Amino acid sequence: MLAICKKEILSCMNSMVGCVFIALLLALCGVYFTAYHLNGAYPKFSYTLQGMSVVFLIAVPILTMRSLAEERRQKTDQLLLTSPVSVPRIVFGKYLALVGIFAIPMVVICFYPLILRAFGSISFRETYTGVFGFFLMGCAYLSIGLLVSSLTESTIISAVICFLVLFLTYLMDGIENFFPSTSAASFISLLVLFAILSLLIWHWTKNSLIGGICLVGSEAACAICYRVSASSFQGVIQKILDVFYISGRFSNFADGIFDIDGVVYFLLVIVICLFLTVQSIQKRRWS
Repeated sequence: MLAICKKEILSCMNSMVGCVFIALLLALCGVYFTAYHLNGAYPKFSYTLQGMSVVFLIAVPILTMRSLAEERRQKTDQLLLTSPVSVPRIVFGKYLALVGIFAIPMVVICFYPLILRAFGSISFRETYTGVFGFFLMGCAYLSIGLLVSSLTESTIISAVICFLVLFLTYLMDGIENFFPSTSAASFISLLVLFAILSLLIWHWTKNSLIGGICLVGSEAACAICYRVSASSFQGVIQKILDVFYISGRFSNFADGIFDIDGVVYFLLVIVICLFLTVQSIQKRRWS
């Protein structure tokens, strides 16, 4: 696993992908730091971190697009899959490499609050709580990028899909407002959602019986629950969409609050995405 991690880091740095990723983060950090703190005299470093969060939409697809898609395109993934290393260890090794590259600019960013300290008093506890939350959010985005990279053999398609997914999660707070929060609207939306999920299950399993059971069972359960308590469906779609609002979990960290729920949320996103990445590779391995 460590050998895969080392190989991936060297590959990213030699191909300039890692250098571009690091340069993007540090360049944008420098711009916001100059604008907010040196020129605007804002004492809270969280302003810079919140402004920098948009860079993940571009930087993460650039860094992760080659991780698994390039291996699949060049057929070198067959060498990995036939090696004595298990698929989970391969995926985790590649993910550790991405996190290692991401940690390089984060170490540099940790010195910026020390510069602010030279010009006045700041709260290091509040500042580094925000830095920690920013790092966790970046790790969560990297796991999403790795998952997308495992689904295709084209690095361009991987980058585009990853950008669209991250862009949707970034705008999820606004997307929630497009859906009515009434019980009837939530019920209809859930029926459509369950139908789409059942279709995806049928596509993944290639089994019409399993897909049909999932469709009928989920639709019937939803209808029964709505008949029993229609009021409980009010605002359900907003609550479901809020689960995908990743950047929203960073707000508490930016305010200097060490949010345990936020830590658990980011770790769950990482674990789920890595698990799905392993299953994606395993499915292709045995197909």
